Amino acid sequence: MSQVSIPNVKIAVIDDDLLVRDFIVTVLMYCVNRDVLSFDSGLAAWKYIKDHGSLDIIISGIDVSGLSGFELLSKFKKKYPEKKCLLMSADPAHESSARDLGADAFLAKPVSVNDLFKVVETFVV
Repeated sequence: MSQVSIPNVKIAVIDDDLLVRDFIVTVLMYCVNRDVLSFDSGLAAWKYIKDHGSLDIIISGIDVSGLSGFELLSKFKKKYPEKKCLLMSADPAHESSARDLGADAFLAKPVSVNDLFKVVETFVV
């Protein structure tokens, strides 16, 4: 992950597992000191993006309902190629596909606090 700095970053976390989603949102809110949006499906996140404009960073599980993380990545990067999209999965085989589709980073589940600190260090600070 190469380092970039995004002032006043708008972040969204997409995962259908409430515990995973809440953990990531809580850690990121603590790190960046601002609200982090939360969605339980790729479709809900995409509707928000279409209705309210772009987000700076999306962190999405691959196996989410509505639109998969791969589909969300493709749509998001097509519309906002300069924005950052990170995908996460418990299946390490998904990493190469995620990178091939343009993911800026891949997080292996279970995601640790250190993984999230690295995300903030790389993409936010």
